[in-house]
Amino acid sequence: MNNTSSTGNSTNPNKSWFRKITDGLVYIMQEYLPSSYVLALLLALIVFIVGLVFTDSSFMDMVNYSGEGFFELLGFTMQMVLILVTGHAFANSPIILRILRRLARIPKNRVSAVVFTSFVSYIATYLHWGFGLVAGALLAKEIATINYGKKIHYPILVAAAYSGNIARGPSSSIFLGPTSPGHAAEHITGIIPLSDTLLMPLNVVMTILLLIVIPLVYHFMVPSAEESIEIDASIIEADRRAQEESGNAKGAKTSIADRFDNSKIILMLFAGILLIYLVGYFSEAGFLGLDINSIILIFMVLGMFAHGTPNNYANAIKTATATADSMILQFPIYAAIMVMLRETGLASTISQFFIDISSANTLPLFTFYSSSLINFFIPSGGGLWAIQGPIALEAAVELGASVEATMVGLAWGDTWSSQIQPFWALPLLAIAGLDVKDIMGYCSMIFFVSGIIISVFLLIM
Repeated sequence: MNNTSSTGNSTNPNKSWFRKITDGLVYIMQEYLPSSYVLALLLALIVFIVGLVFTDSSFMDMVNYSGEGFFELLGFTMQMVLILVTGHAFANSPIILRILRRLARIPKNRVSAVVFTSFVSYIATYLHWGFGLVAGALLAKEIATINYGKKIHYPILVAAAYSGNIARGPSSSIFLGPTSPGHAAEHITGIIPLSDTLLMPLNVVMTILLLIVIPLVYHFMVPSAEESIEIDASIIEADRRAQEESGNAKGAKTSIADRFDNSKIILMLFAGILLIYLVGYFSEAGFLGLDINSIILIFMVLGMFAHGTPNNYANAIKTATATADSMILQFPIYAAIMVMLRETGLASTISQFFIDISSANTLPLFTFYSSSLINFFIPSGGGLWAIQGPIALEAAVELGASVEATMVGLAWGDTWSSQIQPFWALPLLAIAGLDVKDIMGYCSMIFFVSGIIISVFLLIM
């Protein structure tokens, strides 16, 4: 959908200053933001040139860092793809879709639709970032479809769904990183449980405040009915045809092979085995056992139970993989960027610069800013934790700063700049049928507002 909309060019004198700023950001993003793939390539070239000019690395050093780094995150890439795909498959199950359709009927007008989408997506993402991205996109599409003809601005509805991605919950790899023995900074701080970081009282208060403020900001950004661009009718028609084809396929089960493919017993037995494993795993490891692999397994088991048959779940996974293509394409590029930043020392230099201007009180804040900057080049919490985590926590110990507050700053930096770094919006946009340019203007406003709130809280932690 090409949404070089009138919201960016309108000269309506009755608009509030807030709407005028928003419209300006929307226009800038639509005019100048390249595609996410081109952005990844540009970032890689920038890091290559900066490393060549400002470090001791030779041209061939940079070439080797790039080539070797391309495969550095293959295991992590597969984990991220599985988190997204299993979360998508579960969110797209009949029981969850029924819940989403009921939720989609709650908002009664175009403004409440956007506010409600932002609120629900934030909560869903807090529970699990992959699930939140998918559920938010599906909710936005469902609301836009049900209310077709009521002038709901689809781009801002999808942007509101993506705004939930700023939430950091128990699936955050940075919060989870130091909870396990052998983590990158264990020799500095030991084990840091979630109760000291994610569940720190001030962090909980900040999380709740953002849950209130972000939907409120979207309330003031909603374009007028005259400026609204509704969901493309072709998207609605494509979904309708997909549902009809799914129904026809269910009615064509005749052969013995089809009976196996649609046997609930087979899938339920296997899902039951995995469930028994999870119960035993968490009975021994407790909540600290929650890591990337266990989250993948949880959502896989939930998806199996929710879809009921092998055929249904396999089709759900097949559909879900279509949303992961951009991640598969771009993650190797960001892996190359990560290795270039690490091997040239540029990442350490960026982190050290912010540490050098920090005090014990301001280190969590400057860790937040530095991790946000690094996250723009390495949109991976796991990669960010591996590179910056030990440096930041060692500085916290040396300066006498709060290790826990520094961890909170690192974790929120991992997600804050994602509101202007479109990488994690790609799966959501694939589901919604929009381009990154359609939503980044609205996301930029959330970037500024949330940045102020997070900064204030980090200063008082």
